[in-house]
Amino acid sequence: MDEYAKLSINQITTRDQWSLAEAITGYGRHGIHAISVWRDKLLELGIREGARMLSDAGMTVTGYCVGGLLSARDDAVFQERLEDNRRMIEEASTIGAECLVLIAGGIEEGSRDIDGARERAKEGLALLLPDARAAGIIIGLEPLHPMVCSLRSVLTTLEMANDWCEELGAGDELGIAVDVYNVWWDPNLAREIARAGNRICAFHVSDWLADTRDLRFDRGMMGDGVIDIEKIREMVETAGYAGYSEVEIFSERNWWRKDPDDVVETVKDRYRRYV
Repeated sequence: MDEYAKLSINQITTRDQWSLAEAITGYGRHGIHAISVWRDKLLELGIREGARMLSDAGMTVTGYCVGGLLSARDDAVFQERLEDNRRMIEEASTIGAECLVLIAGGIEEGSRDIDGARERAKEGLALLLPDARAAGIIIGLEPLHPMVCSLRSVLTTLEMANDWCEELGAGDELGIAVDVYNVWWDPNLAREIARAGNRICAFHVSDWLADTRDLRFDRGMMGDGVIDIEKIREMVETAGYAGYSEVEIFSERNWWRKDPDDVVETVKDRYRRYV
């Protein structure tokens, strides 16, 4: 069996080096046949052309990034974001993505109402579920690390993601994306992964650098930090997940500055050793 058969690379890992077309070709050249696509890169290439290239290359699209940001208090802004997310659901369907990764959104400037932001995001998510169901797309609800709560996501724990799924009474159209970078620290992680079970629709890997220097853009390559990635992978697989391990590395100071072919080869090596 191909030892990389379950390896996907999120194209953010080579964000500054490769366009979508270059990533499709580049990952394939290194024997990687699964990718997670970012919207700005897809729109730059063109949705139909991107879908054609992905299909022609035999690429599995493990995710489409990133929807959500639904916590807006202003009704007009809230409606605009709903419509934009509906477009993203259509785009995800066009490129054959396994899920649309969605983050809740943060706390707006001038507000201190975290509870209100969470309720608003949950309201928006509920309104998107019929669209996802109709399109045959899974929304992958991704809790983020608490350090980006104010900026990116008021949904900060896997327990909260499980609660939202249950409160919304959603079917297969709503899943959970487990990103080790965001959840590794959680003392309730094993319990909540088991609870998520078959809701888990994506598994993202990178590493937490002990001296991380940026809220978002200083992720480590697997093996360079403190996360027991293999242990978490075993947890999600025991819970029923049988999909890809998707390498997603935001790295402004390091990996985005390196030769992309070297980055992909390093990903393969670290995947084999640490995932």
